[in-house]
Amino acid sequence: LVSVLSSAIIVYRLPWTWKCSKLLMKFIHAGLNTIAMILAIVSMVAVFEYHNARNIPNMYSLHSWIGLTAVIFYSLQLFLGFAVFLLPFAPVPLRAALMPIHVYSGLTIFATVIATALMGITEKLIFSLKNPAYSASPPEATFVNCLGLLLVIFGALILWMASRPHWKRPPEENAKVLRPIGGTPEGTEAESTMTDGSNADKSDLRINSEAARKQNLKIDEAGQRSTM
Repeated sequence: LVSVLSSAIIVYRLPWTWKCSKLLMKFIHAGLNTIAMILAIVSMVAVFEYHNARNIPNMYSLHSWIGLTAVIFYSLQLFLGFAVFLLPFAPVPLRAALMPIHVYSGLTIFATVIATALMGITEKLIFSLKNPAYSASPPEATFVNCLGLLLVIFGALILWMASRPHWKRPPEENAKVLRPIGGTPEGTEAESTMTDGSNADKSDLRINSEAARKQNLKIDEAGQRSTM
């Protein structure tokens, strides 16, 4: 979840992907999230089977509570993401309303996964290190503590990339990618309508002025004939 979910989060934020098709990036985003979900389910099954084989109680620690909560909410996030943003059935206003919630919940789940991993490795050290104990700071404890610090730094970096406005996919690139053949870009219908309206007004003005000019010419010609 830490590695694959982080890749799914920043797949839209990488500048070299901004020229790729928005639909392609959606499929990559959904595929990475699906892989992470499958790996999470496999790991949870392995944990329960290991606990049952060793007669270890299940779901007694804060690590297990938060971990199961993260997986449940992640599965809901994945389902809603497929139903609303990947399948072409949800209306655009619904997508626009749910997008901030989708982004916030994804970042919250990622932060929860980081916290779960930190609690998990600490719990494992406490149970595994007996002689010398964890409190004696053996090399294993130092190694895993450094791993925990790296996890915190990595999570902070991902959250920073996902929250900075200048890392967002540019809207104009989205418009170019989403423009259908012979159509207008998505999200610019109002602008195109205004442009078309202004162009139509300009065309009407040109037609009216041309007609008035021709009418004046006819009047001048008639006046000249009557004078002659």
